Amino acid sequence: MIRSFANFSVKFRFFVPMITIPHKAKQFLVFTIKLLIVIGAFYFIYDQIAGNSKLEWSKFQTLVLEKTSITTIIFILLFSVANRYFEILKWQNLVAFIKPISVGEASKQVLGALTLGVFTPVGIGEYAGKALYFPKKQTKKIIFLNLVCNGIQSFSTVIFGIIGLIYLKYYFLASGSILLVVILTLFLYFSREIKIKNYTFQDLIHRLNEIPKYIHRKNFVLAFCRYVIFSHQYYVLFLVFDVDLPYLTLISTISIVYFLSSVVPSFQFLDFAVKGSMAMFFFGKLGVNEWIVIFISTLMWFLNVVLPVVIGSYYVMRFKLNDSKV
Repeated sequence: MIRSFANFSVKFRFFVPMITIPHKAKQFLVFTIKLLIVIGAFYFIYDQIAGNSKLEWSKFQTLVLEKTSITTIIFILLFSVANRYFEILKWQNLVAFIKPISVGEASKQVLGALTLGVFTPVGIGEYAGKALYFPKKQTKKIIFLNLVCNGIQSFSTVIFGIIGLIYLKYYFLASGSILLVVILTLFLYFSREIKIKNYTFQDLIHRLNEIPKYIHRKNFVLAFCRYVIFSHQYYVLFLVFDVDLPYLTLISTISIVYFLSSVVPSFQFLDFAVKGSMAMFFFGKLGVNEWIVIFISTLMWFLNVVLPVVIGSYYVMRFKLNDSKV
């Protein structure tokens, strides 16, 4: 009986490797997944636009035709291009720690991952999307680099947001934000030896220190430039819609909106709704018309999320899962 079982085991081990998914079936499965990702992204975008009862499109169309020109539209679109371009440069800069990639390859990874992350909680799909472009053994490194990439952008948002709160004399919110940052920093420092899934905060610091300082410096500069670009795109749109407020008041309010909306966990595709709600509250205090705030927030979302997702969908559909990446 033992001999019979042994013979069966040998035959079973020989037979198992033969059970493989046919190449065409695998291609069809990958294509189906890619198609579902693209359809899902566009469905959520459509749902947010069509389902927003506060958007009076006829009024918006009339105002756009009255206030804008081809030159103005191109100028605003250039902000969107620059915004995403600096994000691409940030990613290219960080990935150079593993291997150098071209701007074209970085564009493919950033825009493709954005499409995957648009309907996932806190954009978590973006991390998985970028990892798919690299061998499986590098997945943890890619996720970590993406965390660094997003982390420095969040740091810029927090710094400018607190400055904006202080300038506009929201002292309670400013002091609360500073206190929260201090408490979080102290907590991380004193719990640096606590392990979470075999990792400690000290391990995180060690891994950050492994990245060359010149990459960190360039990452910080690029994040700062990107922040200046998208915040001033917001500012220009307010000028186009005849919102007459002092520069520092307007830019400080924008920084507050970005800061406070960034600390509210949400789906990427709901990001404009969160920012829109924050913007309505703070710009409402300055006497800005509610529907103008809604339209500008929606436009920012359309220009900086929807348009890149359209391009990213192309990269998703062209993505090929090589065996080396599995």
